[in-house]
Amino acid sequence: MIEIIESRRTFHLQTRHTSLILHVLDSGHMVCLYWGGRVLDHSFSYIVKEIKRASYLSDTDGIKDFKLEQQPLTYPAYGNPDMRTPAFMFEYEDGSRITDLRYQSCKSYKGKRKLEGLPTVVSEECQVLELTLRDVAMKVEVVLTFAVFEEWDAITESVAVKNIGTKVIQIERLMSSCYSFLDCNFDLVTLTGAWGRECHFSRQPIRQGMFVLDSKRSASGHGQNPFLALAEPSADEEHGNVYSMNFVYSGNFEAGVEIDMHQNTRLMMGLNAFDFNWKLEADEVFQSPEVVMVHTKAGFGEMSRIYHRLYRDCLIQSKYAKQVRPVLFNSWEAAYFDFDKERLLVLAKEAANLGVELFVLDDGWYGKRNSEKGSLGDWIPNEKKMGGSLNELAKQVNALGMQFGLWFEPEMVSKDSRLYESHPEWIIRVKDHEPQLARYQYVLDLSRREVQDYIINAVSKVLDSANISYVKWDMNRNITDLGSFALPNDRQKEVSHRYMLGLYRILEVLTRRYPDVLWEGCAGGGGRFDAGILYYMPQIWTSDDTDAIERLDIQFGTSYVYPAIAMGCHVSESPNHQVGRKTSLGTRGLVAMQGNLGYEIDLLKTTNEEKTAIKRQIAAYKEMRHTIQNGTLYRLVHSENERAWMYCSEDGSRAYVSYVQILAKPNTVPKRLKLQGLQQGIHYIVDNGKETREGSALMEIGLALPKVSEDFYARQWQLTREE
Repeated sequence: MIEIIESRRTFHLQTRHTSLILHVLDSGHMVCLYWGGRVLDHSFSYIVKEIKRASYLSDTDGIKDFKLEQQPLTYPAYGNPDMRTPAFMFEYEDGSRITDLRYQSCKSYKGKRKLEGLPTVVSEECQVLELTLRDVAMKVEVVLTFAVFEEWDAITESVAVKNIGTKVIQIERLMSSCYSFLDCNFDLVTLTGAWGRECHFSRQPIRQGMFVLDSKRSASGHGQNPFLALAEPSADEEHGNVYSMNFVYSGNFEAGVEIDMHQNTRLMMGLNAFDFNWKLEADEVFQSPEVVMVHTKAGFGEMSRIYHRLYRDCLIQSKYAKQVRPVLFNSWEAAYFDFDKERLLVLAKEAANLGVELFVLDDGWYGKRNSEKGSLGDWIPNEKKMGGSLNELAKQVNALGMQFGLWFEPEMVSKDSRLYESHPEWIIRVKDHEPQLARYQYVLDLSRREVQDYIINAVSKVLDSANISYVKWDMNRNITDLGSFALPNDRQKEVSHRYMLGLYRILEVLTRRYPDVLWEGCAGGGGRFDAGILYYMPQIWTSDDTDAIERLDIQFGTSYVYPAIAMGCHVSESPNHQVGRKTSLGTRGLVAMQGNLGYEIDLLKTTNEEKTAIKRQIAAYKEMRHTIQNGTLYRLVHSENERAWMYCSEDGSRAYVSYVQILAKPNTVPKRLKLQGLQQGIHYIVDNGKETREGSALMEIGLALPKVSEDFYARQWQLTREE
């Protein structure tokens, strides 16, 4: 709900449990008065009057005792008496960089519109507020668009810059959201890591100064996920105020937290200003990607559940947004590049016998691709290697009762390829410099329309040739040598963002053209696990590291923002190919059941005992996958040596509880595991009738944990509501 009050100068944005209050000062500056738990008052201008004054730079704007740098500005500019980090910077033709935005008008309407060319959280049910700020002298408008997703307890914000004059404006910095707190007592929460250990939960107190989380890799990145939260120091899974932002974008981003000398905190998120510039001609508009803002007083657990509901309902556009996902087998770790038709079909038959529903042929099926050194870009099936056409192979897999899927890496081109020989000018590179090879490949210049069309047509031709039900879309290197032969010299700093716009156009066309294909995003694992990709692709490969113990932290961290139905989680070989760790099949299976279950093992080397266990795992997962993929997540324990989580079904009729102890310890007594999300007064059957427990007892007293005498121990419980 949006209330426009106090002579149309105060704007109260309300979700079910939160309020965001914006206000126009007498000077015309827009300020954020409040963001937090929902309030019911109808007058808020007193908050401005009660802000206590402190030195420095007083009497600004010609107003007695007015100090702009103490105001919680909604979209602060550079060069005025607010000396903190600005939300934006423009440069004008005369060389000046001062922009003085003042409030002009507002507009409110129902139904969120898709941002042109960008992924967007959308709903016909939400209300939208557009606030127009203008610098009359420089002839520029900035439109702040807030969308209130009342039933989901979330708000989105984006920014559009309009050049309403006749002279060129250079956009040097542009945040999509900025909020200023009149407080500084927060912990900073981020999801950080590296390839193979993405999205690890990190928490630290913040102090006076500036903290910046960002990516300059032309992808949202393995190292830093585009998410940031400020939390009360006492906040935990179930209690405390948490204020968070998540960027709906897959490229370079910046998230900043600044505490000034007056103990105020500024939180911002948007496009990374590093190596960015956008030339805005007369009458042109530049649209920023949007930020999702989530506040809760009920800790990190509720924050996560808000994101999960919102993204399942309003972000993921695929028909598979809430459909249960098939159990898949991926050929990569079983065959790598070394396969022929006979080997693939033997693997497929074994997989089908175990209950697998989707067989995925990974890298090596096209061109002359027998190693990572060539053929990327030449998306022509190697019929000699596969012993026939892709269509014939797909039909034979389908005859086994499984769907057929395929791996692509369309954004890349090998130096040893027909495509590169024909169009060396199509790669990202800088003139007069030899471009860097990484993984024997270059990055195609997706800012070029003809490159976008080539990828669309090449992938479409393959998808039209066979019954392909699933595509894994990979990106295995970041962008170096950032430049484009297709852009003039004064637009070279636009390449990174134009690349993302090109990628989004490709994905928009292909996912709409092939709505029955289940698309899975991948960027060397979780290098682009972000809300922007989720708009087009309903699931993402969480990490190339498939070690069950390492996956505990990766999947726990990912779950802070992204729902289980978005996470690709596979059982792989032991010892693990990435870290060499040995874990039981039971533990590997239980951890992989935290998201969409798949297998990457050599079924020709597994024992009959292992195959029997896998068959049981798959059968069990099929019983619980709807609850896992569409249910409600509760993270129960995340300690140094233990992890526990549970999923409750939407109707509350069942729940699945998972527990992992990493290392066994001598002479210890196991404790109890307290559950969440159950109903008081309702009895639950534990593990198909072995015992029955009441809901409040399970939450307050808990389940007895077993005594563990082995490393990497895992246990799972099923709870079914007693009718």
